[in-house]
Amino acid sequence: MSGVRDKQFWDITDSFIQLANTHLNEVKPSRVSACALFAAARFNAFVITAASASKEQFIAEKETAIAYFLEQYENMLRENLDEHLARYDQHGS
Repeated sequence: MSGVRDKQFWDITDSFIQLANTHLNEVKPSRVSACALFAAARFNAFVITAASASKEQFIAEKETAIAYFLEQYENMLRENLDEHLARYDQHGS
């Protein structure tokens, strides 16, 4: 995934985080997180559907796509948790 992380990648990522942060005045972080996860799942379902040439291809590749996105999310979550852990004593929770 690191090959995808150019300036545009970080700019888009930061824009999503900034948008999520705007909701923190009204909603608990856990709710914002749940909404972000659902939005990512909904968008990725759209991406998978749009990439399928047919319903048959969609059905055939569905489980592979799910496995891919689950693996990507786990890797990204672990990487970000490790980053936060490395800075934990500097910034607290």
